Amino acid sequence: MAQTGAQVTMEFGLNSFGDITPDATGKAQSAAQVIREVVEEAVLADSVGIDAIGLGEHHRDDYAISSPDMVLAAIASRTERIKLGTAVTVLSSDDPLRVYERFATLDAVSNGRAEVVVGRGSFTESFPLFGYKLSDYNTLFEEKFEIFAEALKERPIRWSGSHRAPIEGAILTPRTENGLSAWVGVGGSPESVIRSVQRGIPMMLAIIGGNPARFRPFVDLYERAQKEFGVKEPMRLGMHSPGHIAETDEKAREELWKPFLENRSRIGRERGWADPTYESYIDEIENGALFVGSPETVAQKMFEAIQDLGVDRFDFKYANGPMPHEQMMNSIELYGTKVLPRVREMILRAS
Repeated sequence: MAQTGAQVTMEFGLNSFGDITPDATGKAQSAAQVIREVVEEAVLADSVGIDAIGLGEHHRDDYAISSPDMVLAAIASRTERIKLGTAVTVLSSDDPLRVYERFATLDAVSNGRAEVVVGRGSFTESFPLFGYKLSDYNTLFEEKFEIFAEALKERPIRWSGSHRAPIEGAILTPRTENGLSAWVGVGGSPESVIRSVQRGIPMMLAIIGGNPARFRPFVDLYERAQKEFGVKEPMRLGMHSPGHIAETDEKAREELWKPFLENRSRIGRERGWADPTYESYIDEIENGALFVGSPETVAQKMFEAIQDLGVDRFDFKYANGPMPHEQMMNSIELYGTKVLPRVREMILRAS
């Protein structure tokens, strides 16, 4: 955990869903162009020392990435050290054996840099798209998570359940050279925390609203569960939160507001939420889960969240609505060159 030896173990990543972005005239770009720009963003992240890039899987027209592993393979060919993962892979509507094989293949072509974050996802479009019933939402994830956990052991799989034919000694290929790194995305249910520990797959907290410190009870449960299940080595713990960085607090807030409003308003119309107000936006920056501001402001808030929760991985969701590619590139550069050195300095001083 981050409280012990944090200056050595702490990792910092970036996340994107491939939000459809505008061109110089304000017109929405094609999904193909957005995907090419996401590759460029990852190349920049690699060059400025960021530890990981995670791409989310979505099947809707406001996001460009439906096959993160394909985009990650392109990124692998142009980078040297950055870890290549997801945010998240929607395991409920996928085949867990194929997920393992795809990411084991990515691990091979990237020389061991692949990782996968599996989860339920916050959108449900993939269920009807791939022929699954939303009424099976919980059972699908539970059973597929069991199978995926077995696949990570890289030995013959034997399993039976209700949503597929039994698996009788299946052997998956290719085997990785050093094991496949995996996380499970958790939105804040106690059952999900326990499941993470039972299956031995570390927890990545999705903190997208409210003060991150309010997730401390889930962290305490995570630690208690490890003791009760007899886990010998502390399991990793990560968090994912959205934000934007610019040279000043005022510029960062101004740049993010309209993309944030458009993104949250569309989702709100689909789910029956009220549109965010500018006042609620500022409150979420000052007291909640939005990490927005100058490098010093964002670094200080990140440090406080890391200390409050004891995480040893922080993933910064830098794409939040239809923000121009150039602004996101600037945010990534500031994150790698200004924010992370400052956070690491504060962690070292506190240890």
